[in-house]
Amino acid sequence: MTSEIINKYLSNEASEQEVQALFDWIEASEENKQQFLKTKKIWALSTLSSNLTIETIPVIQMKPKNKIRQYLQYAAVFLVFLGLGTTIYLFNGQPETPKEIVLELGDGRLEYFSGKNQTTLLNDKGDLIAKKFPTEIVYFGKVQDHKVIYNTLSIPYGKRFKLKLSDGTVVSLNSGTTLRYPEQFGLNGNRNVYLTGEAFFEVAKDKMHPFIVHANQADIEVLGTTFNVSAYPENPTVNSTLIEGSIRMSEAVNPSNAILLEPNQMATWQNNSKKLVLKEVDPSFYAAWTKGELAFKDTPFSTIAKIIQRTYDVEIINENSDLAKQNFTGTIKISESSVENILDLLKRDTPFNYSIQQKTITITNPR
Repeated sequence: MTSEIINKYLSNEASEQEVQALFDWIEASEENKQQFLKTKKIWALSTLSSNLTIETIPVIQMKPKNKIRQYLQYAAVFLVFLGLGTTIYLFNGQPETPKEIVLELGDGRLEYFSGKNQTTLLNDKGDLIAKKFPTEIVYFGKVQDHKVIYNTLSIPYGKRFKLKLSDGTVVSLNSGTTLRYPEQFGLNGNRNVYLTGEAFFEVAKDKMHPFIVHANQADIEVLGTTFNVSAYPENPTVNSTLIEGSIRMSEAVNPSNAILLEPNQMATWQNNSKKLVLKEVDPSFYAAWTKGELAFKDTPFSTIAKIIQRTYDVEIINENSDLAKQNFTGTIKISESSVENILDLLKRDTPFNYSIQQKTITITNPR
């Protein structure tokens, strides 16, 4: 079964004949069934930025047949719940959250990053295109003279990853992030990538081929520079912070609604008002996560809770109204701190109690 038909089905664009062919393929073997379910998970991650709702989920649009009830378990009947930055997938009634770093190749194959050994990455023709490391992929500097093939890399909560694209651009990916990018850039046109989550870009200079980050409703265009983009789907904004060089941030559907950034500036795209806001910032604060640090500066606890959830792969339920109103400033090294360490530090300023059950943390008022 080609990835094209699977993607068409998940996008609700498949014909009745293609849907039937897909179901027949799923039933042919357990391996096919598991491959489809894994592909569906990756597709869900990559579409979070499109404001997915229950109304947009593809369902079977066929005349009743004996096998329809049996096939319902394979239809895209999943819900995406966005709480405090928490994503939960429901398949066949069972909750499941992806725990591994997953790479979906352009031909639909899935690659996982769970081992410690270096391996190679081949395209559908068997050509060597990249090397895989436990925490990094390095693509080779080669350009395509035909159709550009896109890969999708998904980083779960609790992990970070680094990617070196074929043009030499280095991208650091934060927890809970998905990046869709070319396996190899083309000879013509722009260098387009698509981001959901947060990433730090060190873009290789190429005046003939501008590098464009598509993030939710905003586009960030550069020729060669260093900057951070935060575009998590649960947030109503997209933030782009410039470290060096220059970038242009614009509304995706209205490029004339744009703003130019200089170093030490951050542009914020506001989804609701459709406005771009510019301000001076300390860029090191927004790049701290790439060095394994959590940096807060007058940051509300609601934002801190989201960051902790993504970084440590936990869920936080805050029932303390005083804590919800507090802002905090400080820097924490991730490798040297546990969730308990961070909470114990915060409660020195604003007293509260907390309990931990598996990966759920409940914060309550002090007794």
